[in-house]
Amino acid sequence: MTPILPLIAAASLITGLAGAAPAASARVLPPAGSGLSATPFSPPAALVPVAGAGVLQQVASVPAGVVQHVAALTEAEQRRVLAYWTPRRMARALPGGLLGSVARLGGLGSGGLPLRIAAARPPHTRPPGHTRPPAPSRPAAPSRERPAGQGRSTTGGASTAPVAARPAARTPGVSTSGARWAAGGAVTRTTGRVFLTMRGIDYVCSAGAVRSRTMDVVVTAGHCVKDGRGPWAENWTFVPGYEAGERPFGVFTARRTLVPEPWSAKGDDSHDIGMVAVNPVDGRHLGQVVGGQEIAFDAPRGERAFGFGFPADPPYDGEHLIYCSGATHADPHGQTRDQGMRCDLTAGSSGGPWLSSFDPATGQGVVTSVSSFKYSDDPRTMYGPYFGDQARRLFEAAQRA
Repeated sequence: MTPILPLIAAASLITGLAGAAPAASARVLPPAGSGLSATPFSPPAALVPVAGAGVLQQVASVPAGVVQHVAALTEAEQRRVLAYWTPRRMARALPGGLLGSVARLGGLGSGGLPLRIAAARPPHTRPPGHTRPPAPSRPAAPSRERPAGQGRSTTGGASTAPVAARPAARTPGVSTSGARWAAGGAVTRTTGRVFLTMRGIDYVCSAGAVRSRTMDVVVTAGHCVKDGRGPWAENWTFVPGYEAGERPFGVFTARRTLVPEPWSAKGDDSHDIGMVAVNPVDGRHLGQVVGGQEIAFDAPRGERAFGFGFPADPPYDGEHLIYCSGATHADPHGQTRDQGMRCDLTAGSSGGPWLSSFDPATGQGVVTSVSSFKYSDDPRTMYGPYFGDQARRLFEAAQRA
């Protein structure tokens, strides 16, 4: 496995101010024609006195198997994050998953394996990643990588595979391994870019807004939120509807970020899922602004899917919504419970939603996975975690966060 990001933010399960919690009786009214109903929601956390602190702090209740991190709760914290993401910083943020020179840093992802660090950091140079060998108890198989360039070597060498020409838009609904989405619809609003900071370096991922009781939930990859058993991301923001540097629906900061315990404890690729509760913008919740895709769990395997994201490594530049589509299949190496799909999307697409039962005419579908990793010997197949009971518990926790 080659995760896209080397995460550094310190984890914290309790922090924040009591004033950040929404009122228990609040009701959110969606815009006309959104297809969403008015939904009451409860405070995301209980207020308890903290010994020696002299103040009330929020302690969010999370079910077993879910790990959460408090991000920007207060208005001051949200303003700081928004001020950080200037247009220049966004333009210079790096796509992850590429390989460079090697440095060893312990305690990251899969037990302190070699972490590959970029020697220079201008726009779109090679940020960190690391590889995981096959499990000893399983048959030998190629290492896994976070979505990266075509045929990247695991020794930091240049690609030996040809780089395809920049993809053009194709007829929606036709199977493709990578093309620009030009059919419009809801998916252009609900899918967006994620900007985050790791070890003082800015990175990009992809994510999607889903329908939830609070209208605040975003789904992405676990490694776009937390580096396995390593630390959490900082300055996490979601820009729905991103297009060529434009932010038509605003920038949503993270209130709380959550991952499954198997991902947090051991970087288990079968659970590379992250969910984020974002803060409202100008008093409006994410679902009120852009709507949201449906989300489902325990869906039949092997179904056709459409994967969306903002790949930023050649032949892509991260400025446009790109998709791949086709039938899904089981992991042929048996190392994960993930499903694979023919897909050329590269670094920066991690966390982008996979939509089943997708209607190209409306841009609506059902989120059943997200882009997670590729095997080093097969850069044309993307794998995504299966949304089962663990993902369901994560979603329920995110709705209460």
